[in-house]
Amino acid sequence: MSSIIVACKTIHNEIEKAIAETQVTHPVLWIESGLHNWPDKLRAKLQEQISSIDNVEYIIMAFGYCGNSLLGVQSPNAKLVIPRVDDCISLLLGSYRKRQQLSAEMGTYFLTKGWMEYENNILKEYERCVVRYGQKRAEHVMKLMLENYKRVVLIDTGAYNLDDCLDRSCNFACLLGLQHQVVPGSMELLKKLFTGPWDDEFLVVPPGEVLTFDHFRTDLSITQINTNFGFSS
Repeated sequence: MSSIIVACKTIHNEIEKAIAETQVTHPVLWIESGLHNWPDKLRAKLQEQISSIDNVEYIIMAFGYCGNSLLGVQSPNAKLVIPRVDDCISLLLGSYRKRQQLSAEMGTYFLTKGWMEYENNILKEYERCVVRYGQKRAEHVMKLMLENYKRVVLIDTGAYNLDDCLDRSCNFACLLGLQHQVVPGSMELLKKLFTGPWDDEFLVVPPGEVLTFDHFRTDLSITQINTNFGFSS
């Protein structure tokens, strides 16, 4: 069985850790970070890369639903294997249900080291605002943007040194009067994606079949998957 992994650079650390722990030898095709805020662009990039792949039986997608980014995507030559999660937060927590549980406790903005480094997130927006408008005004703008949030959660996936980003996430939460919490992530769903078995936690889509809303209905309602766009919830 020949397979290739298509993965976002945002979860590069976790992908490398999962590969090392499972000892799979699948090659990885990395998709550039920074496209999550533009689902149409991410979809076009994914389709371009998927269409260029041949001579494999399975294309393993280390992606979630990601705000409609997978809608309309199809593989002409191989089966697509996709985790049934809304985005990479759920993938790195181990399940969509874990993400729901944390979000139900209080409005939560999720971060990982990869998201802080690669993606255009609220923390980077705050830092840009400080440069442009000064700290006081930047704090005011961010408080308005995050008025429905009560905490910042940094996910400890075990794939990176937590100290490399802990101070930055703590300081951000403190400045905005939000709680800060570190929660353990889980590599199990990601490792299962690479090794199987591909049970009802995954989609296995045959060649030529176009991804639609119905593929994701089993675990995620349309409202939920559209609401949970990006790394906040």
